[in-house]
Amino acid sequence: MTELDRLIYERRSIRKFKAEVPPKELVDEVVKAGLLAPTGRNQGSTVVIRIDDPELRAEVVAKNAEIMGAPPPGRPMDPFYGAPVILLVIANKAREETAIHDGSLALGNMMLKAYELGLGACWIHRAKEEMESPLGRKIVERAGLADREWVGVGHLALGYADQPLPAPHPYNPARFITV
Repeated sequence: MTELDRLIYERRSIRKFKAEVPPKELVDEVVKAGLLAPTGRNQGSTVVIRIDDPELRAEVVAKNAEIMGAPPPGRPMDPFYGAPVILLVIANKAREETAIHDGSLALGNMMLKAYELGLGACWIHRAKEEMESPLGRKIVERAGLADREWVGVGHLALGYADQPLPAPHPYNPARFITV
C-alpha cells in the first residue's frame, strides 16, 4: 500500500475537536494543497478564506446553525464541532460551469493533506447559503474580494481530533459499473 493509498483509505471526517489551534504552518500547508487542486480550464477560480476574527467567526457559526436548523439527534448545535479553525472555500461565479467542481476538489485535497499532517477535518456544507446572505457579502468585503461574485462551496472544520477515527465504510464494488 502506498502512502497515498493509506491516506485515501484511512482518512475520516472528524466531528469532535480539541481547542488547541494548529500552528499556522500546518494550516498553510492544508490550504496550499487545496489551491493546488485541478481547476476547470486551469482558471484557478477557488479562494480559501480563514475565518479568524472572533466576532466574524461567531457570526459564521450562528449563521450556519440558523441555516442548519435544529441539529440532528446526538449532534451539537455548533455546526463546526468545536473546530478551532474554519476555512471557507468559495469560487468565482464567473466560472460557474466549473466553480463548484473546482472548490470540491480543493476541499478533497485539503482533507487528505490535513490527515497526512495529523489534523482532523470535516467538510461542512451551507457555504452556498452563507455566501448568498448579507454575511457572505461582509466576508468577501473583509477579504478584499467584493469586486467579483462568489459561490460558497463548503467550509473545512480543521484542528486536532478529540475522538478516535471513525471506522471506514466498506468498499462497495457494485458502485463501479462498466458499460
